[in-house]
Amino acid sequence: MIKVHNLAKVFGTKSAVDGVSFSVERGEVLGFLGPNGAGKSTTMRMITGFIPPSAGRITVGGYDVVDAPIQARRLIGYLPENAPAYTDMTVYGFLNFCAEIRGLRGETKKKAVERVVDMCHLEGVLHQSVETLSKGFRHRTCFAQSVIHDPDVLVLDEPTDGLDPNQKHEVRQLIRKMGQSKAIVFSTHILEEVDAVCSRAIIIDRGRIVANGTPEELRQKSEWAGAVTLRVTGINAASLSQGLSRISLVKRTAILKEEATSVTARVFPKSSLNGGLASSIADAAHGWRIEELHTEEGRLDEVFRSITMPDTVKEEKK
Repeated sequence: MIKVHNLAKVFGTKSAVDGVSFSVERGEVLGFLGPNGAGKSTTMRMITGFIPPSAGRITVGGYDVVDAPIQARRLIGYLPENAPAYTDMTVYGFLNFCAEIRGLRGETKKKAVERVVDMCHLEGVLHQSVETLSKGFRHRTCFAQSVIHDPDVLVLDEPTDGLDPNQKHEVRQLIRKMGQSKAIVFSTHILEEVDAVCSRAIIIDRGRIVANGTPEELRQKSEWAGAVTLRVTGINAASLSQGLSRISLVKRTAILKEEATSVTARVFPKSSLNGGLASSIADAAHGWRIEELHTEEGRLDEVFRSITMPDTVKEEKK
């Protein structure tokens, strides 16, 4: 439904997006992750035709966004960053206006407005002006306009930004439900949303895609993936580290806590794909007793930081 090929955008001397390529199929929810200034919003704006690309090609439902903009935009529902709206309109008036500019008329328009009002729980504020709404209800109103024409493609820029935990939960449920039949791409910097909503995620940094995969595939890139945390007695930290270093699967050991009677450590594998590190550690325990041992999952926040941190910080960590 969405195909992006070698997309680029240059503002003056700054390259905001540089050679980005990806696709989104119907029934897929793609999370677009990246630090501030990475090029997320710029990419969203080009997909929706809000700004033209400097190079590359975008098609939505088979229509080129530049060559056939009207046909492409008819298929798109767009929630821009900061949820803009006409503040002097009532919620009901704004949604009717949005339905009309989407070409809906008569009974079809009425049913479309009723559907999104119910979907976004706007019954209690329907006749308030948009300027009097709380941030949460204003966001719901703008989300409602993005789906009022039941689009095949949804492009959502930070759809839960500024919402309270309950409102975030509601929006995530809506996205997950609609993602069963639509192609959805949404930008976020909230990593928990990847697990909550996404079937796939892309990490973009300084205008380039640096990772692309399912949440589980991204977690496997984490140093924590397959790591083992253990607490032992009968040995000191130095001897434990030395003993663990003899295990062929071990990359390094970090001592987390040393107490009078026990040592807690985290052991990192040479590869998360090898497996078997926990059993190898148990087999190597001679003269010390394992009180606790468990295998860690990969962490998305660790993957995100390791990929997107500035090069100078990476060098300092080395």
